[in-house]
Amino acid sequence: MLAATASIIGCLTLAVPAGAGAKRYSAASWDVPAQRLVVKAGLMSEAAGGGFAGASPLTPQAASAAMAALSARSETAPVAVQSNARITVTRFDALMVSQLGLGAVAAHVERTAKAAGLKPPGYFGTEVLARYMGLRYNHPAGEDSLELYPSDQITRAEAAHSLAVALEGGEWQAQSARETFEAFSLPHYTAAQLQVLQIAVSKIGMPYVWAGTTDGTEDGLEHGGYDCSGFAWRVYKVSGLPWGASILGRTAAEQAGEIPKSARVPLSGVQPADLLFFGSAHFNSKATESGITHEGIALSGEWAIHSASQGVYVLPLASGWLASGFAWARRVL
Repeated sequence: MLAATASIIGCLTLAVPAGAGAKRYSAASWDVPAQRLVVKAGLMSEAAGGGFAGASPLTPQAASAAMAALSARSETAPVAVQSNARITVTRFDALMVSQLGLGAVAAHVERTAKAAGLKPPGYFGTEVLARYMGLRYNHPAGEDSLELYPSDQITRAEAAHSLAVALEGGEWQAQSARETFEAFSLPHYTAAQLQVLQIAVSKIGMPYVWAGTTDGTEDGLEHGGYDCSGFAWRVYKVSGLPWGASILGRTAAEQAGEIPKSARVPLSGVQPADLLFFGSAHFNSKATESGITHEGIALSGEWAIHSASQGVYVLPLASGWLASGFAWARRVL
């Protein structure tokens, strides 16, 4: 199921699936059903010597075989994989996006971000598409050590998850992503907005980590990454931007409640770099931890960047679950 509809999680709430913390929840075996599915479907094979070896890095040969198997299903040409390539998370996501026929859309997304002055990393477009389609997995609280940075080599288990999602999503998944991001556009930014959003966009693909606020383990957690309000904290506070001085609270509800109701911004008035708050609260509600459960940063009145189950990624703001759960925005600049 698409991330846009299936990955609604709260800022500081995360359900831990049955078995999390048990010995079978490991880098090798956390997604055994997905591993079985892709082997049965012929997208991956058992490792040499038997077993799936889920914790092992994905080899270029295995990546090439997976792309060829996907291409056979859709009767398209397989995407080429260099035989000596290091298959990182971002490289694998780029292969998947291209094999699913979304390479041109990803290129459009990246060109748009560059033209707007956001200085996106070279994998911005493909990560936006991959994470919108739900190709990545958010390991539950207590298992954040299994998360991968964008530059890490992808494991066989993580690749199996992505391939299983693609199998289950089918053509409608790619078509939804195509229709959504063909319309991706960004406004002209002020110098201040660019300072904020260049930092935000540079973090595309960083993992969702419970209570995380930093790129590494400086905050004492076992892995770098951010929860939703931690992403806003990283962009505005940890970066040392002067506007961050006005943000005092750490959670989404605290940040939403620090301004008077008269200063709240409705969805129709959102501007780039605004803080965005979501949950069951409505525009005139009190900001409570149960009512404000998610937070993001506006790229425009139509698009948001946030940290949720797919890590840091981009979603439409004017439609979908962000629009339906929107409470109010906060002008920081």
